[in-house]
Amino acid sequence: MFDKLLQAQQKADEVKQRLDNISVSGETEGGKVRVIASANKEVRELTIDPDLFARAEKEELEEIIIVAINKALAQAERVSQSEMQAVSQDLLGGFGNLFNK
Repeated sequence: MFDKLLQAQQKADEVKQRLDNISVSGETEGGKVRVIASANKEVRELTIDPDLFARAEKEELEEIIIVAINKALAQAERVSQSEMQAVSQDLLGGFGNLFNK
């Protein structure tokens, strides 16, 4: 049983490392604001088109940035859930085998 728990911890660590290497993005204003994040929900890059930056009011720009960040984080959440679900199914299958012994 302890071996299975250790295996579960190792799998979780592997998933976290994989998620660190997966990039997701969120865009608004037709790509004029773009956010790149890891699937672990760490924002890595923010790009704002210079024309938008020059013409937008502060509040408008803040809203646009927030929307782009939220889109990237939502995509990261979907990827993370998918990865964790796959690992969970794999581990639950292993626990099922444990009880069948």
